[in-house]
Amino acid sequence: MLAFKFGGDFHKMNKAFVKEPDDDADEDEVQESAVPDGTRNYMTVRGHGQLRTEFEHLVKVERPAMVQVVSWAAGNGDRSENGDYIYGKKRLREIDRRIRFLAKRLESAVIVDPAEQQNCDQVFFAATVTVCDGDGAEETYQIVGIDEANAQEGRISWISPLARALLKAREGDTVRFDSPGGWREIDIIEVRYE
Repeated sequence: MLAFKFGGDFHKMNKAFVKEPDDDADEDEVQESAVPDGTRNYMTVRGHGQLRTEFEHLVKVERPAMVQVVSWAAGNGDRSENGDYIYGKKRLREIDRRIRFLAKRLESAVIVDPAEQQNCDQVFFAATVTVCDGDGAEETYQIVGIDEANAQEGRISWISPLARALLKAREGDTVRFDSPGGWREIDIIEVRYE
């Protein structure tokens, strides 16, 4: 129950009448829009495996455990002030949302195995590319799917400006792309598929 003061008297209101904002209500839409319209959801074998593992863990381990907690908490009486029940229901909604998201991503995935690439001297999806900037600093990136990108580990999404600039280029080419710091030029030193 919520209490509020009106005209000097305290009144009680059932929480059912209070709509609390759902901060992540649009999360599915935001994540879904990450794949550009009219394009495929490309993924490496590794990335697909990671999503599949997360999906199975949520379905087989986390969700059943949380259902037990919510069931136990619901049996403890007043649900409106039961922290275990309230948190459990919220966490269950988060898990269900993530399961739906992963199911859609896995269903729409186009798996690309870099080991099967035949044109190995040109940059395509799943290529590992070593580049050199104007200062002589070398960096290595792998072009991966949207859901598996991690810039700190050198995995960049195929829709990023850098990856788009690299696509179809060859060793020895110089590419120019718009970075957050402005336009940059980099030389492609090596292209490999692992």
